[in-house]
Amino acid sequence: MLKEKVLWKASSDIIPSCMIKKHTLMIHVSHQKFIHGDCLLFNQELNDDDDDEDCFIVEKGARGKRPIFECFWNGRLIPYTTVEDFDWCAPPKKRGLAPVECFNRISGALFTNDKFQVSTNKLTFMDLELKLKDKNTLFTRIFNGQEQRMKIDREFALWLKDCHEKYDKQIKFTGFKGVTTRTDLPSKRMQSPWTTYAAIEWDGKTYKTGQLVKTVKTLPIFYGSIEKFFLYGDHDGDIFATGGEVQIALKPQALYAEMKTIPISKLDRTVSDKAVKKYIEDEMARLPDKLSVTWPEGDELLPNETRFAGTPIGALRIEILNKKGEPMQKLPGTSHGGSKKLLVELKVILHSPTGNKEIISHISQHGGKWPYWFKKMENLQKLGNYTLKLQVVLNESNADTYAGRPLPSKIFKFTIIEGKPEKFSVGLLELPFRVGVPFNIPLELQDEFGHATQLTTDIKPILEASGLTLQYEEITAGTKCVIKGVTAKGCVNSCQGKNFNLKVTLPGLKEDTQIFKIRLQPGPPHQLKVKPDSEILKIENGTAFPFQVEVLDESGNITAQPKLIVHCKFLGASNLPVYSVDCSNAGTNILTGPVIHVQNIKKDQMLKARIEILSCKDVPPVEKMIKLLPSSHVARLQVLSMDGQKALQIKHQDEINWVAGNVLHNLIFQMYDEGEREIHITPAVAEKIKVNWTPRINREQLIQGLLPDVKVPTSVKDVRYCLITYLDDHVSLESAFTVRPLPDEPKHIKCKLKGPNTLQLGEELQSEIDVMITDQYGNQVQTVTSACVNSLGVSGPGLDKSSLKITWQESTLTMRVKGIRFKPSLLGSKELCFAWREFSDFLRVNVTAGSPAKLQFVDWPELEKPVAVINGRELQKPLIVQLCDQWGNPTPEPNIKISLTKSNNLKIVPSNQQHKTDENGRANLGVISIHAPRGEHTLQLKASYNKTTLDCPIITFSVMPDPEKPVRLNVKYDKNASFPAGGTFPDFMVSVLSEDDNIIKNINPARISMKMWEAQSSGTRIPIDVTTFSCSKVKDDKEDGFFYFRDKMVPERVGTYSIQFTFAMDKTNMLSSDQIIVEVVPNDPVRLLPDSLPATPAVSNVRTLTSRTLVKDLYLHVMDEYNNHTGIDLVGKIRAKIKSPNEDDTEIPQFQEKVSTIEFPFDRGSAEINLVLAENSPGRDSTEYVLVFEPDLPALKKPLEPYRLSFMFYNDFKKQQQMATLTRERDQLSQSISVYRNWFDTTNQLVTEMKCQVKEAETRETQLKNELKKHQIELPQTNTLQYVDSLTKQKMLDQEGVLKQPRRTCTLPNYPKGNQDILGKIAHLAQIEDNEAAKVISWHLASDMDCVVTLTTEAARSIFDETQGRQQVLPLDSIYKKTLPDWNRPLPHLRNGKIFFRPIGNPVFARDLLTFPDNVEHCQTVFGMLLGDTIIIDNLDAANHYRKEVVKITHCPTLLTREGDRIRSNGKFGGLQNKAPPMDKLRGMVFGAPMPKLYSTLSGQIDLLQQYRAAVVKLDNVNKDLDLHLQSLNTPEMQKKKQELAEQEKSLKLIEQKLGMTPSDKVTEPLLQPVMLDMSDTPIPPKRMRRETVQKLYSSEEWISSPTKKQQQQQLLQVSPSELNGTPRKRKA
Repeated sequence: MLKEKVLWKASSDIIPSCMIKKHTLMIHVSHQKFIHGDCLLFNQELNDDDDDEDCFIVEKGARGKRPIFECFWNGRLIPYTTVEDFDWCAPPKKRGLAPVECFNRISGALFTNDKFQVSTNKLTFMDLELKLKDKNTLFTRIFNGQEQRMKIDREFALWLKDCHEKYDKQIKFTGFKGVTTRTDLPSKRMQSPWTTYAAIEWDGKTYKTGQLVKTVKTLPIFYGSIEKFFLYGDHDGDIFATGGEVQIALKPQALYAEMKTIPISKLDRTVSDKAVKKYIEDEMARLPDKLSVTWPEGDELLPNETRFAGTPIGALRIEILNKKGEPMQKLPGTSHGGSKKLLVELKVILHSPTGNKEIISHISQHGGKWPYWFKKMENLQKLGNYTLKLQVVLNESNADTYAGRPLPSKIFKFTIIEGKPEKFSVGLLELPFRVGVPFNIPLELQDEFGHATQLTTDIKPILEASGLTLQYEEITAGTKCVIKGVTAKGCVNSCQGKNFNLKVTLPGLKEDTQIFKIRLQPGPPHQLKVKPDSEILKIENGTAFPFQVEVLDESGNITAQPKLIVHCKFLGASNLPVYSVDCSNAGTNILTGPVIHVQNIKKDQMLKARIEILSCKDVPPVEKMIKLLPSSHVARLQVLSMDGQKALQIKHQDEINWVAGNVLHNLIFQMYDEGEREIHITPAVAEKIKVNWTPRINREQLIQGLLPDVKVPTSVKDVRYCLITYLDDHVSLESAFTVRPLPDEPKHIKCKLKGPNTLQLGEELQSEIDVMITDQYGNQVQTVTSACVNSLGVSGPGLDKSSLKITWQESTLTMRVKGIRFKPSLLGSKELCFAWREFSDFLRVNVTAGSPAKLQFVDWPELEKPVAVINGRELQKPLIVQLCDQWGNPTPEPNIKISLTKSNNLKIVPSNQQHKTDENGRANLGVISIHAPRGEHTLQLKASYNKTTLDCPIITFSVMPDPEKPVRLNVKYDKNASFPAGGTFPDFMVSVLSEDDNIIKNINPARISMKMWEAQSSGTRIPIDVTTFSCSKVKDDKEDGFFYFRDKMVPERVGTYSIQFTFAMDKTNMLSSDQIIVEVVPNDPVRLLPDSLPATPAVSNVRTLTSRTLVKDLYLHVMDEYNNHTGIDLVGKIRAKIKSPNEDDTEIPQFQEKVSTIEFPFDRGSAEINLVLAENSPGRDSTEYVLVFEPDLPALKKPLEPYRLSFMFYNDFKKQQQMATLTRERDQLSQSISVYRNWFDTTNQLVTEMKCQVKEAETRETQLKNELKKHQIELPQTNTLQYVDSLTKQKMLDQEGVLKQPRRTCTLPNYPKGNQDILGKIAHLAQIEDNEAAKVISWHLASDMDCVVTLTTEAARSIFDETQGRQQVLPLDSIYKKTLPDWNRPLPHLRNGKIFFRPIGNPVFARDLLTFPDNVEHCQTVFGMLLGDTIIIDNLDAANHYRKEVVKITHCPTLLTREGDRIRSNGKFGGLQNKAPPMDKLRGMVFGAPMPKLYSTLSGQIDLLQQYRAAVVKLDNVNKDLDLHLQSLNTPEMQKKKQELAEQEKSLKLIEQKLGMTPSDKVTEPLLQPVMLDMSDTPIPPKRMRRETVQKLYSSEEWISSPTKKQQQQQLLQVSPSELNGTPRKRKA
């Protein structure tokens, strides 16, 4: 039996013989815990006679009949004296803070001193109970050794209540549901937490959720079912407790829809379920159950009845009945609430397609003396399905449910349909109404309420209309009444029809007549009427005949309909036309068509015309006879030539031969009609005759039948085609002949050179010269013979006639001259004279230089003297050599190889020593730079032509040192400075020296950098993983030309480092200084650390020494901030002691010899530690303690951080051994797994990065390949790189050739752009491709070409001041831009997308010919202001024509012609001021020509090829790296490492389970420094490592370069001793 104890001290004052004595009594009371389920300890019954308080009849249970207190005297039991109780611990008459049964569970002891009297035999007290029950007795509670004064009755009651709540187990709560908050309680403090349960066990009974119960001692008594149980406090799972509350859902729910929460003690434990159910059933029988409906006045509504519209529903009498059949007017009353009145609601609902619609709604209440009543309803007229619903509702809320249960209701469903027909209306008629075409008349019948109904009886309708004959076929009865087949006939007089009033009568209806208007149109075609009426018609051949046709319906009305086309077909001859006309609109029209023409008609001919409507087969056709007469119009044209009195007929397409240049006279013509009758030529006929060989015709001669003379062409190659035409309204006639010219007598000779007209000096002309004899018009005379060769002579200046030959060519009738050669003389054009008889002709040939014989330098006149040049610099101008013949004339011989020979110590850049001459015989060796020692050096040219060595020049260079070429770096610093780890370097001062040992100034500091790396055994070779520092900012107090490296961080690791300074001369060449070797020494001591991290010790206090050993041979060293060994000169001691993480823990283990502190000597920076626990040392079992090593080093000004080592203490030796072994194994496995995982993570990340690189490279290669395809460059599948290299080289040669081509340039010097606001001179801002346009625009803007354009007025003013006002300036911010022209505006002859006239001369805006290399927007502003809408056109005639047409519609701007003329905007032109001079007169002030488009195309192709080559190389490299890496991942070594990792992880989980730890998915990273990896023995060459595995040695702002591959390839799976520290190292910011 468990007990809760409390101690009181009681004292009283006794006054015998005026002496006061203090009696002391110690009261010890214990509370026995009541455990539910042991036995029934008490029974309690309720006293029904007491309604105000709870009274209990309690049987002695836990203590039985024993008294509460036993008594002790001076610690001795007085057995025969007991104390039954005191007032404050006796059971109360009324219920107090604790249940009354708790008073039977207390027992106690009274301890007294010797001031109380006992009997002699020490068996009884004399007067103890009387003294204690004295009202003057004082009670004091002793709590934690302290006395507290209080009221004993109140304090005891609170203590008993507390014991009852903590320890009594009266009720067992089961079925835990959760913890909730009860907002129904008024006190917020008691609203939470409350734990809810589903069941309890109490007094041997089980109460569950849903069980029916009854309450006691409640007003009123509640019946209901259990919802849940509440127990105050935050509990979890089943629990024993006293008190608690239960939530009850009152029953029946229909009457009591509410919840009640009462104490569990108020449940009636004696009531049965049967009694509770009977009470609930009796209550339910009082509720309303059904409705009784009667119809006292008739007109009863039967369920599902069908009624005609307007039928009334009789009055309703209603009673509400309960299950017992008793009428009721209100809900049954309850003992705790008033009754509610009941009402009856009547609703009539129409069910329409759009939803239910409430038609009638009434509510009736009970009148007391009369029942529920509703009056008769007579207004139901709408058709449809109805529902009459009677519903009982509550008086206050009109709710039709009560407590979740529906109140009684009754439903009558009925249908209202339409009545008998009383009237009708005419429905929609189908238009149109046509004569004779049947149509229907729909009728809509309605009852008296307007509802559509049906025709049930036989009714014959009557149809009437004035002027029409009407009849119908039938009338249909049923839902749709239609008068079918109605036809109307009569005269309508118009195609649009006529209106009629149609009257319809249905006999027998109340409203039997309807009149409506219709428009009757003509009916369908029935016959065809054709005018004229005669049967035979006469017409002349070649004319058309018109017919008047009318289409009529069966009543004779002209009718029309769509596609009403009348055709007329002529029969009796071939190729006769077909007439057709459309009568769809008016029904009548004129039928005509092409002329009727029969070929070769000589007499009258009969034809038949058949007129019909093809689309209307029912309309009969009409036939007419036509007599065709021959035409009197012109039918034939005849041309004749008069030779004297004889006339020769010239037939069509005849050919006439005539002497070239003569005139053909005496041409006449005649015309005949179809009857071969000659037609007299009248002026009207003459107007219709045209000829093609002259624009002007003499009409008088044409009337006489004479044609104009024909002039024969002068060239035998020109054949004249002569055409005579006659064209009138009836016929088109023509007659043609050809005049071929014949050569005349010889008048000239003509020379023709067959082949090139160029010959080298001293060589014969390879081409042949043909001499031809012609007439006066140049036609070759065909009558000459070979005898004419003797009369031909040849002469010319410097002509060598020794080899001249003249021969006759029979096939061509020409004389051929060969062997033309000239003596040495001036080169150029030579004129040859050819003479035959008195005729002569001249021919020019071009004499060029002879064969190459020597080389000469161009623009290098003083080669006899050495050329001064600075070492490494370029020459002032390029070396250009020219091929010349033996007489010194330049020879344009291409592809002659020229080589360079030089001494060994002379180096030229570019190093290409072989060149070829271009098409002009020149070779541009380029602007070369000379690299050689100081002194004179020679350069020899060599060349040969046709295996003959040419005479070549020699050039001598005098080389001088370059004062601007950096050759070495000079570094100055404090060489006596020390370098503590993590500190800062002394300032380094670096300068760059040139070849003449002078300091080079004006160098960009970004080109100078400082590199540092850890010295290795590789010597002076620079590793890859160097750390680079940038130059510090230059201070004003230092000299120019020096660069400073200040405040650079010293490495954090002790060792030897190399420092080297570099200067980037260009992108590829670096200039380095001598390496500086520095020794980094340790920094100030800051902490104490061991060599290696010891495993977590697990020790016990047993006798075995090894089990008590904490650490053995542990060496502690002094470390600086970066874990470098330091403090070699320090001497002191290390103090070791044990601490508990819990400061309140007083059981601390002790060292051997029962000491709590041990000191160890510290010398030369380290101390050796051996610690053993004392045997039977105090300490808590399975508790973690901390070994603290505090250094005591007097020489240090700042104390060091102590080193702490945790260990586990056990009282059990075996357990300690097992735990120690498992702890060591776990530490080792955790460390090993961490290293393995870090290494595998790094490997996987590297594979991912490599795959990303491969994907990026493939994408890049594909993109570039597609771009090359767009430039028509196809790449082969094999040998791609070789093809790309050769193609790139060829493109570069092509680009260089394009670049060397002569191009127009502006020689006007540009203004220096010292300010970014200066754009430059106008002449340099634009380029023009067309030479003629460039000339005329440059001349037009001649006064502005030298003007400097600036962005701001300030910049313009600055230039103005610098040049004393001599320089023109134009600031852009001073231009009014709203008047500037729109660059997208069309030419003036184009307005709103329309062309007003066809211009000539290719007009274009001058601004559209400009191209701007830079600053396009600013240049458009400048030239938009200067040029405006100036237009460029071909010539002056075209310009005048353009201006004349433009001014008709708008203002004409200035016009410039490509020939150099100008028409100002005011129309003025002519004079010198409006005529552009030649290009050479502009003195270079002309816009330059842009680079050819081919150049930019080649540049883009070369760039793409170079990018593609780099992409292919990169793709190949990354693929190789990835394949190599993936192969290395599948090696046996890698598989073995993966297997080892899996085995170690499995072992770690087993150890953690044995240690009682939760196995983790990931190994916890060591709490100390990260593990350094050494991968030197692995075949994997990773390119990157994760940042957490490799720590940088320098701060972020100084670190530039990346870690080396060698350090990244380390895989030494062990912990570096210098990296292990209890406190993680902090990086400097």
